[in-house]
Amino acid sequence: MTSPETVIWLKERTALGILSPEVLNAIAQVIEEKVVSAETDLVREGTPPEALYILVEGQLESNTTNQTNPALACGFLPGAVIELKELLLDELTPFTITTVTECHLWVVPAAKFHELATQYPEIAQAFSRQLAQELAQVTSALGYEQERSLALRPYLVTKAQRGIVGTSRYAVRLREQIREAAADRKSVDIFGEPGLEKDNIAALIHFGSPKRREPIIKVNCGILQTSGADLFGRAGGKPGLLEWLGEGTLVLNNIQELPEELLPPVTQLLKTGTYTPVSRSGEPAPKPRPSKARILIVSEKTQPTIERCIGHIIKVPPLRVRKADVQAQVEYYTSLYIRSRGVPKPHITPEALRRLQSYDFPGNLKELKNLVERAIVQAEGANELTEEIFWPAETKKKRFRVNLLNAYPGLRRFLRSPWWPDRINYGFTATAFAIIVAVLFIGPQTRDRNFVLNLFWAWWWPFFLFLFPFLGRIWCSVCPFMIYGEITQKLSLWLWPRKLKRWPREEAEKWGGWFMFGLFTLIFLWEELWHLENTAYLSACLLLLITAGAMIFSALFERRFWCRYLCPIGGMNGLFAKLSMTELRAQQGICSASCTTYQCYKGGPQKGEGMETNGCPLYSHPAQLEDNRDCVLCMTCLKACPHRSVEFNLRPPGIELWTTHVPRTYEVALLFLLLGGIYLHRLPELQSWLGLQLDLTQFWQHLGLSLLVLIIPAIFTFGAYGLLKLLTFNRKPKSFVELAYGYLPLVLGGNLAHYLRLGLGEGGRILPVTFATLGFSGEQLPILVAHPAVIAFLQGATIIFSVLMTMLLTQKIAKQPLRSLLGQHLAAIALGVSLWAIIVLW
Repeated sequence: MTSPETVIWLKERTALGILSPEVLNAIAQVIEEKVVSAETDLVREGTPPEALYILVEGQLESNTTNQTNPALACGFLPGAVIELKELLLDELTPFTITTVTECHLWVVPAAKFHELATQYPEIAQAFSRQLAQELAQVTSALGYEQERSLALRPYLVTKAQRGIVGTSRYAVRLREQIREAAADRKSVDIFGEPGLEKDNIAALIHFGSPKRREPIIKVNCGILQTSGADLFGRAGGKPGLLEWLGEGTLVLNNIQELPEELLPPVTQLLKTGTYTPVSRSGEPAPKPRPSKARILIVSEKTQPTIERCIGHIIKVPPLRVRKADVQAQVEYYTSLYIRSRGVPKPHITPEALRRLQSYDFPGNLKELKNLVERAIVQAEGANELTEEIFWPAETKKKRFRVNLLNAYPGLRRFLRSPWWPDRINYGFTATAFAIIVAVLFIGPQTRDRNFVLNLFWAWWWPFFLFLFPFLGRIWCSVCPFMIYGEITQKLSLWLWPRKLKRWPREEAEKWGGWFMFGLFTLIFLWEELWHLENTAYLSACLLLLITAGAMIFSALFERRFWCRYLCPIGGMNGLFAKLSMTELRAQQGICSASCTTYQCYKGGPQKGEGMETNGCPLYSHPAQLEDNRDCVLCMTCLKACPHRSVEFNLRPPGIELWTTHVPRTYEVALLFLLLGGIYLHRLPELQSWLGLQLDLTQFWQHLGLSLLVLIIPAIFTFGAYGLLKLLTFNRKPKSFVELAYGYLPLVLGGNLAHYLRLGLGEGGRILPVTFATLGFSGEQLPILVAHPAVIAFLQGATIIFSVLMTMLLTQKIAKQPLRSLLGQHLAAIALGVSLWAIIVLW
């Protein structure tokens, strides 16, 4: 078979065109025509070549079992020359070739081809030169790709982390914008607040585009050279990132940090798609070069200079406006974390979710992710993530605080020593309490002859009421009730090894405060109706009942469940501790960035300077405390922390009440109960002041009047709040539960003023009373008693100061003009006048 057309076809359409016309003519003379039906194997892998095949019409494809070189699998179109290399090099066929359609082939049998190759050495020489050229090209391309890879590797983005999570209208719109931006090659400006993972949105745009197989690099604008050499390259020198990138995507991260010198060339790149390499001074300016790279800009705000050059603008909404997506984000981050750690997935309680949804997340998605991961670690394998475990970063700036542990290193050493509080508790308090209860039972029964009764009413109450504004809930750290609770817990576990119950937090948060309120009401009534102040054995019974509650619940639940949720004295202490000028807190930045074990919360072995502990007895973390209510100053967190994150701060008294405080209805109920308790303690004086003639020896009359006195202060203050709402026509006041905390200084001051009479009038008789308890006469022993006028002065000053502090605190909480709170202030003054009448004048 030979014709001029065949030779021309071979010359123009096949790889044989490099041969001379004489050789092509010789090949054309030995060609045989062959038609092969579809789905037929033309050659088989691993067999010697039978002929040289030239595809004239049709389509072939190859496949191979060689997994190390999948590039052998490919398709063939007309003009393809098959088995040429194998015939020249005497190799086995590396793949199987199958016809996809019916194919028209020109065939040169192997024997005839070898004759031609022998007769015309030009065939082998020509293809040897071609192979050498191809090898040189491949080597050059490989070297270029290696150099390109090295240049781009530090900036390379390998994948997008995730898609847009959520179903809110903001999330739907953001997904639409990403799809629109991915559909073309226009530049994009992605801007929004910090922590929104805007660089991930840039990656989503790239990997959703037709050029997804091209590289994407992210360059932080703050580290670019002011000359722009690393981005644009040098004329006649080292290429820049744009040249290496080719048709890939360039993400300029934090464009607001771009050096001013680079703003014009970047604007030029966005406008014209060209850039000018950097030249040395004195050299002629090089010509602009075209860039095929796509530019994506990430910033916190739009840049007016380049905004007009941008094809797409995407504003990423902050998390605070996407509250509907918080649950989906939490679920996503939880699933992500548990898959990486291989731990069971915990359930997130509705209360925890509500707490997260009520927080504004200034750190956006990044902060939420950190919160979720920290909560899972802190939960320690629990089945659910509760409200207490999630503790968003504080939103108010930490001001006016002095860390006393840094100012007084000796205080740090003492609080970290075994003395505080364990040696004090187990070496003194536990023994002293047993003696105190015994003396109350077997000793004289009146306060003027029983030194323990004198200590309890004339020393303990005024001393700790005075201490609340300074050290908060310090009493609870040395409280004998919980010491016996802890002893019971340890003994019961030793005698009956078991796992103590976890706290029913949801039920305790809902009902625990009202349980405390009910117990305190019964204590007030018992104190008033049965004269506990002057009856020793009844005072002992009260102490034993509270201790029994601590012991029972310590035997059932882990740590100090009674202290946190049920103890009436603890509830009062936690309420007054809100006014304290000191606080125990942790530095949230250190806890978030450095801590992974949370030993202050969970307990654990010694780590660094952190000691081995059993964790916070109240299951509180010092970095998540909203106020002093749930901190008993046991210093467990200070001892456990290996990062020196825990601080004991001097601060403005009660600052959380007008900054980050969360009001609770049961706390307000307890507050007004304690206010009513002042009037109950002064029931005879109150009756004389009001001119009432009730017989308090009659039990039911006494009980009815007592209940009425406990209730009236709450009714009076609520009426004042109603008046406040009537007076503020144009401005809605805060809720009653929020404003009620303004009365806290008055409640504390009123109780202190009441007990000052006992403290200053009877406390100094402790020596003769002690001798009387032991059966001796102590009439000649010294006493130290204040003059009644001094006591009255101090009581009056305390009440006046408390009223002023109540008005000031109310103003701080309400953040409204003075005249808008006139009703509340008049109520505080009226209460102060009534307390003056029954405490100072009588």
